[in-house]
This record gives sequence, C-alpha cells and structure tokens, in this order.
Amino acid sequence: MSHVARAIRAFARFWWDFLVGDTPEFAVATLAVIGLAYLMRDSHLVAAIALPLVTATFLLASTYRGRLKKEPEQAQDQRD
Repeated sequence: MSHVARAIRAFARFWWDFLVGDTPEFAVATLAVIGLAYLMRDSHLVAAIALPLVTATFLLASTYRGRLKKEPEQAQDQRD
C-alpha cells in the first residue's frame, strides 16, 4: 500500500473517531439539528424556539441513555 493511501486512511480514521467516537448519537443529533436549521431558515422565530429545544432533548436523551449503561456497571462494582 502506498504512503499516500495509508495517510488518507489514517486521516479518515481520525475524523471518524473524532466525529463519531464513543457516542454516535451525537453525530446523528448534530446532523439532525443542522438539517432542521436548514429547513427552518426562513422562519427565524420558530427556529429560535425549536432548535434549542431539540438540542436540549437530544442532550437529555443521551445523558439518560448513558446513565442506563452505567447503572449495571456500578451495581457490579458494589457487589465486589
């Protein structure tokens, strides 16, 4: 494999890990918020109200999901 191809693959892996990483829902949420902002580009008042609400909803859902993942691990640690 050539050095250029290896460099391109390494660069792509870096960006994948940076943007998606451990929580792919953040990448999906970011794309969804950007898409909504694009769709609401002509209605500024609705966008100013809806986009922060949608963003907060995504963050709360992600936090809740993260807590559900951590609870079984904490219960395991307490038993040991």
